[in-house]
Amino acid sequence: MKNKKEEQTILDWISDNQGELIALLQDLVRIPSVSGEELAVQKRLHQELEHMDLNPEMFYPNEKELRKHKDFFETTSFVKYGYDDRPNVGGLLRGSGGGRSLCLSGHIDVVSPEPLDQWTRNPWSGDVIEGDLHGRGAGDMKAGVAAMIFAVKAIQANGITLKGDMQVETTIEEEDGGIGGVLYMRIIRPKTDASFVPEPSNHTISLASAGVMYFRVTVPGAPAHAATAHSGVNAIQKMMLIIDEIESLHKDRQSRISYATAESDPRMKGRATTINIGVIKAGDWPSTVPGSCEIECRIGFPPGETREQVMAQVEDAVNKAADGDDWLRKNRPEVTWFGWKARPHELEESNVFVQQVRNSVNQVTGTYPMFTGGSAGLDTRFFVHHGIPAVTCGPMAERIHSFDEIVTIDSTIKTAQVIASTMIEWCGLS
Repeated sequence: MKNKKEEQTILDWISDNQGELIALLQDLVRIPSVSGEELAVQKRLHQELEHMDLNPEMFYPNEKELRKHKDFFETTSFVKYGYDDRPNVGGLLRGSGGGRSLCLSGHIDVVSPEPLDQWTRNPWSGDVIEGDLHGRGAGDMKAGVAAMIFAVKAIQANGITLKGDMQVETTIEEEDGGIGGVLYMRIIRPKTDASFVPEPSNHTISLASAGVMYFRVTVPGAPAHAATAHSGVNAIQKMMLIIDEIESLHKDRQSRISYATAESDPRMKGRATTINIGVIKAGDWPSTVPGSCEIECRIGFPPGETREQVMAQVEDAVNKAADGDDWLRKNRPEVTWFGWKARPHELEESNVFVQQVRNSVNQVTGTYPMFTGGSAGLDTRFFVHHGIPAVTCGPMAERIHSFDEIVTIDSTIKTAQVIASTMIEWCGLS
């Protein structure tokens, strides 16, 4: 590597000054920022970028502009909170010119820590115990956010000037779909040559993510007193027919599409095709035959399938169940699509930026990373959909979205080093 000397200086500086990185991460974890309530932590990050002379701005999502985009959907947090007090934060480290640009992007919203009684310590503690930092969002993904900011700080502290421009973004709402976050920033911010998203991955490189959609099925029944239940139609029992057919579709899809593509893609280790029945609502009294039943479901789908194809399969399954029942044939169930409608994404291993990140991981860890894919929707997709090669690569975390979430200190330091190495090699030095 032509910049090897400068690069090693930066890597050593990050290691030597790791206490400052961990202190920043603790600050972030100790500010609760469940999706919809991100303002306080964004103010802290705006302050941090201001101290670094990155001229940060608060970018408040414009609902009218977002609704024009084909990937817009109404998130739960948007419906509840709107976007008035939910800014994204963006800063810029301007290069000297002639280099490739890079965007460092991380979300600062977290999922709820409930139920709190399952935690062995305060979920907002930020405590460091035996090399692990504890707290909600420590791994997903405030460690990545702290690491990317610290990587920029390392460049500045050592008087290094990059050729390419460096955008730094902290965004809202990823846990709820990313519409007001990374999607909005891609609409209004200048396009960069690549993006690095340090989601927790134990330094594997994720190149793909699943599409995700939500759907609701409503089945009508005929209410009656339980003493004369024969005179009514139990909507729960009729819904069981629908559920059986949805489960058959689920099993069929997993047998045909085990991973990311029609055969098998090692980048997609999870089952991107999972159909989950997550909510069921029916009845209001034990002595009444329920006159309606409703389920809400989530379906994931891999690169290679479209939203329209997946929707047709679900609706066909529901119609097949209805066609086989005398009541449902005349009283058709209704399928509605709501919330998430994320498209999948994938990036080729041969992409020049992918190979650069691979080399940087090797430079820091001494091993070449695996290429993987995810079975959930990721913010990375918005970059790829806008023609920007982007990878997910970050620290080692455990129990994200569960109780007693942790991230390892060592992997957080290494993440900052990988990002700094990528910045130097990708953007170039003056």
